[in-house]
Amino acid sequence: MAFLFVNVQKGYIPLIIAISLATFMASLDGTIVNIALPTISESFSLSSSAVSWVATIYLLVMAGCVLIFGKISDLIGFKRIFLTGFIIFTIGSFLCGFLPDLTGSFLTLIGSRAFQGVGGAMITAIAPAMVTAFIPMNMKGKAMGIIMTMAGLATAIGPTVGGFLTQYLSWHWIFFINVPVGIIALLLGLRVIPGQPSHQTLEVFDRIGAGLIFVGLAFLLYGFSEGTNLGWTSPVIIGSLGLAVVLLGLFVWKELHIQNPILEIRLFHDKNFLLINLVIFLVFFSFSGVNYLLPFYLEYVGGYSTSEAGLILTALSVAMMVAGIIAGVLYNHLGGRILSIIAAVVLLIGYFLITHLRIYTPTIFVTVCLLCIGFGLGLIITPISNMIMTSASKKYQGMVSSLTSLERFAPMTIGIAIYNVIFIQGMTTIAAHYDITKNAPVEIQMKVLTAGFDLAFLLSFILGIVILVLTVMARYTMHPDYQGEDIDKMAAGLV
Repeated sequence: MAFLFVNVQKGYIPLIIAISLATFMASLDGTIVNIALPTISESFSLSSSAVSWVATIYLLVMAGCVLIFGKISDLIGFKRIFLTGFIIFTIGSFLCGFLPDLTGSFLTLIGSRAFQGVGGAMITAIAPAMVTAFIPMNMKGKAMGIIMTMAGLATAIGPTVGGFLTQYLSWHWIFFINVPVGIIALLLGLRVIPGQPSHQTLEVFDRIGAGLIFVGLAFLLYGFSEGTNLGWTSPVIIGSLGLAVVLLGLFVWKELHIQNPILEIRLFHDKNFLLINLVIFLVFFSFSGVNYLLPFYLEYVGGYSTSEAGLILTALSVAMMVAGIIAGVLYNHLGGRILSIIAAVVLLIGYFLITHLRIYTPTIFVTVCLLCIGFGLGLIITPISNMIMTSASKKYQGMVSSLTSLERFAPMTIGIAIYNVIFIQGMTTIAAHYDITKNAPVEIQMKVLTAGFDLAFLLSFILGIVILVLTVMARYTMHPDYQGEDIDKMAAGLV
């Protein structure tokens, strides 16, 4: 991986590695756990819906905490939050693997995952902010490209590593593997992350707003994640989503009426800030359906085995890695806006191609679809993230960084639910319209199934058009805080 650091000043390489390890751990944990859920289910004699809480609780805690820790980092500095996050995440990972066998209770695994989620929120919330705060402008694109490449690598190897550890050791090792990585990152971070003076004390921290955003987001993501299982008309789901609307509405109202908000809503009055944040939200929302439904298409329609489908899907992660490297190199040459427009075009081509999947679509065509989508994703994340971070004042960096993190994984959860509804309702409606039953020939049933995928993938194509339009409309406006920052850092001896 040394080639990634070409043209990066040596003094910044350890710092970029420390930040990259945080992204690597968070991305790895997002894919390595899911592959072991069936084994965990057997170990505790649980249903598939019950064991899914291993993944769900982590997501709910992350969503509820990420904005909170972003704000706290603006008050007391990034280093303390970042390193504390590594400690909590590492301890939580160890407890996830150790406590369930000690106690014989599945609830201890859920509790440990929630604790781990707190640490995950702390390190995920401020990783982009640390790039903006500590890396010179002429290296920001390269640094973000390296970090995105590490995230793509973790995503790609997660299922493989998780499957290997689960099969040849035990499911406990999917958590234990985080421990040595966390210790290395902690020791490295202690040495290389610059200290910062505290801007304010936690006495000004908005505790009521923190409670509203934590509970509101938790109810929102719970409602969407469990809607399919419990039924969208279930009182639990309706109540959960209703409470989310009320609590998040109260949160927005309160943030507009206090001096030190957790989320400065007024930032969205800036048209460009609003547009580029909307871009990153729609990118991950549109990708969520493709990422969720493609394995089902490959196995049910394409007839591929699970291992073959997994191998085909690695094309997407590989493309993201390559594009992340290229984006880091091109960012300073083309600028964020031009690079994001090019990326949006590539992404749109991928979404267009994927609406043409059929029963006998050759593997090479599916692979090309995945390469286009992965390349577009890898190419757009770096410029958009940098544009968001440098468009806001430095005093809001932790807040904005945590916002970009929330805009990545929250749309994925909501998107999966919505795409699943479109897929199922699309198939049901088509089958009812043409009076197709379970007794119909297999080829007819496959055509109905394929039509359901078409409808769902069509939404991604439409959103891809919207993403392209938004990138064309957006203008890159750098906040005055960043003018001449390289000279300031050289004078301070940081370069």
